[in-house]
Amino acid sequence: MDDTRIRKVLIVGGGSAGWMTAAMLAQILRHECQVTLVESDDIGIVGVGEATIPPIRTFNETLGIAEKDFLRATQGTFKLGIEFVGWGARDGRYFHPFGPHGRNFDVVSLHHYWLRARAMGDTSSFDEHAMAWALARAGRMAKPATDPRSVMSTFDYAYHFDAAGYARFLRGYAEARGVTRVEGTIAAVDQHGETGFVEAVRLDDGRRLEADLFIDCSGFRGLLIDGAMHEPFEDWSHWLPCDRAVAMPCAHPAGSTNPTPYTRSTAQEAGWQWRIPLQHRIGNGYVYCSAFLDDDRAATLLAGRLDGEALADPRFIRFKAGRRRRHWVRNVIAIGLSSGFLEPLESTSIHLIQANISKLIAFFPDKRFDPLVIDEFNCVACGETERIRDFIILHYKLMQRDDAELWRHTAAMDVPETLALKIAHFRRHGRLIARELDLFGPDSWLAVHLGQGNVPEDCDPLIDYRGIDARDWLAKLRAAMAQEAARAPDHARHIAQVMA
Repeated sequence: MDDTRIRKVLIVGGGSAGWMTAAMLAQILRHECQVTLVESDDIGIVGVGEATIPPIRTFNETLGIAEKDFLRATQGTFKLGIEFVGWGARDGRYFHPFGPHGRNFDVVSLHHYWLRARAMGDTSSFDEHAMAWALARAGRMAKPATDPRSVMSTFDYAYHFDAAGYARFLRGYAEARGVTRVEGTIAAVDQHGETGFVEAVRLDDGRRLEADLFIDCSGFRGLLIDGAMHEPFEDWSHWLPCDRAVAMPCAHPAGSTNPTPYTRSTAQEAGWQWRIPLQHRIGNGYVYCSAFLDDDRAATLLAGRLDGEALADPRFIRFKAGRRRRHWVRNVIAIGLSSGFLEPLESTSIHLIQANISKLIAFFPDKRFDPLVIDEFNCVACGETERIRDFIILHYKLMQRDDAELWRHTAAMDVPETLALKIAHFRRHGRLIARELDLFGPDSWLAVHLGQGNVPEDCDPLIDYRGIDARDWLAKLRAAMAQEAARAPDHARHIAQVMA
């Protein structure tokens, strides 16, 4: 019987994508498979994404990484969600929490009770019913409770961290488990003359690295998925027009000792600005559309909006929103920026790396590379990316501002039919339509719909049959959340407790 097992895996490129892949393969492929990663110190990494969403915790836990070690290595902080400033209305702000708003207590969803209370004169914001926001706005942090009866069980969390520090940490993890790192620059790719499968890569010093399976983590260059497989790129810039970013870290403000436990996204004149607090600095960046703003002006505007002293010169990144039509072609799998890019508005860059790694493990091939397996991988990967795309487009489409050309353009643009249906259903009846598994669940969609002014015309008809006093119940919920938040330690103290 022929041995069809994959014996050699070659990862092309380092950074977060490469070393996350290497670390997971080192954990899973413990025997009789050599994992090699080739990267060049001369090629910088693109990653400026330092904010994540809760599934990153599952990734670290699968690797057996202790939270305290992770926070030390990456100068990490905790993240309870994202505050959106100037999205929807110019003077508006709302919070996208990790976790639900309150806890559903009836067959009718909580947001319908909030809508009914609002119609009766209640002035509380929808945000006030999320435990994550009760903690975040007070600058506090604690671990979620395990007792489902407690409101402290109704939130989740992720991290802010230094992406370069994370890559270094995972490199050490992977090499300690047998991954071989090769320093070098790829000069050519050798392919089989008939099948087109990649057989090896050749470095500029003449070395030849062979493998059975190749993972392309080479970033926007797409050395294998584009350069060898010539897989077409599907452009989504007509929906997501921002195509530039400038990043500039700064020091914490003088006297500041408690970093905010959330990311902030502020809509600006030609895009939006991120603010990500770490232990040792604040990450800042301006994502913008080059049709409405030039690079020098973007850097000047960002520098003038920093909370503290700039710690580095501005760093510019060019990109195009979209994805490869297929992420897996023959014996090449694209992970990270080589597979596509969605701007970091909802902190999905690291997650999309993690998602394709998870699918690689779930659909791990043998040397026969069954097309049935490859097709299913691509179907799942492409579908997930498109649903995340729609969620990000939602923020742009619901923009009510008319003070800038970009926002007038996005508010008027046509959107994918899948998204248009969701917007229309919620506007009419306050119902969330989800026909497939979505990374961002109902709680996330609710936060953006209501936060950006897509308020339903009608409540769920069932609410009139329930006999529940919406204002009284919601007031008790807010009081319970405020009480629990007041008991929690501040964010800095919680970080110190975990690291200790």
